[in-house]
Amino acid sequence: MDGDNGDGNGIGGGPSGLPCPLIRTLVREDVARLTRMDERATGRNRRISLGAELDGMLVGALLGTLQYGEYGLPEPVAVLDTILVDGDFRRRGIATAMFDQLVKNLEALGIESLRTEVLWNDRELVGFLGKNGFAPARRLVLERSLRESV
Repeated sequence: MDGDNGDGNGIGGGPSGLPCPLIRTLVREDVARLTRMDERATGRNRRISLGAELDGMLVGALLGTLQYGEYGLPEPVAVLDTILVDGDFRRRGIATAMFDQLVKNLEALGIESLRTEVLWNDRELVGFLGKNGFAPARRLVLERSLRESV
């Protein structure tokens, strides 16, 4: 939701008398500024992105982030958010080629592990990830519903 910050002051001013920022959804045009802000704050670029191109056309991409620790544990890890191959170009080794390059890049950066999440019944993706060395993690993922109980 965009607009009022819910602090009772509306957009007109914050508790310190300083103007309240407008809280809004990020848009594509924010990516470059957001990346610069993150690099300035952390001293690194934490975005992972690779694209696969055939005959000058983008046909696949891998997207994710680098994390240099969470919950107080210093652990260099990459999180793979998206494996995307255009439907007309599937089963041609594109995802495997991108994944192989990603692993080389992460190893060169000293990243120790690569994580992702997948729906347990997405057999095609689970199969692809299994063939590429993924296995169930020793981590428990917790989720909280944001809907009220009926």
